[in-house]
Amino acid sequence: MKSFVLKAAVRAALMLAFLTTSVSAQTTASSPAAPSQTAATLAKKHMDVVEKRISELHAKLKITDKQSAQWDAYAQTIRDNAHNADTAFVERAGKLSSLNADDAMVSYAKLAQLHADNMQKLATTFSALYGRFSDDQKKHADTLYRNEEEKREDRQESAKKSH
Repeated sequence: MKSFVLKAAVRAALMLAFLTTSVSAQTTASSPAAPSQTAATLAKKHMDVVEKRISELHAKLKITDKQSAQWDAYAQTIRDNAHNADTAFVERAGKLSSLNADDAMVSYAKLAQLHADNMQKLATTFSALYGRFSDDQKKHADTLYRNEEEKREDRQESAKKSH
């Protein structure tokens, strides 16, 4: 029980840290001093993280040449989703200070819908890839994707320690 409570508290703290970082990044991106440069810098850093993650997944899933077409589609979906999300967040950040509460809620709902649409695209391309996996790859992917949130938290903690 203590472990469950501790994990829940850690997740809540990480979520708060993520939201704080997002708000800070949005505030920075919407500041008058070179907003496009700041947004471009943040987008590049995010895409570097995305590319690193794609490389990690490729290695961990042991993608074969026969699976390259499905893998390429999946990886491109990851890239497209990241780009679309970055663009939407930057656009929202630029408008946020002038939005009333109703418009802010609508813009947030649009972000949530974009996330849902992106996840659907990702699930579709992953299903095609997963269908080409060997039994061993499927077993490994099942374990990898079930534990993804905990591993993401571990990476975030490691990244914080290295900075």
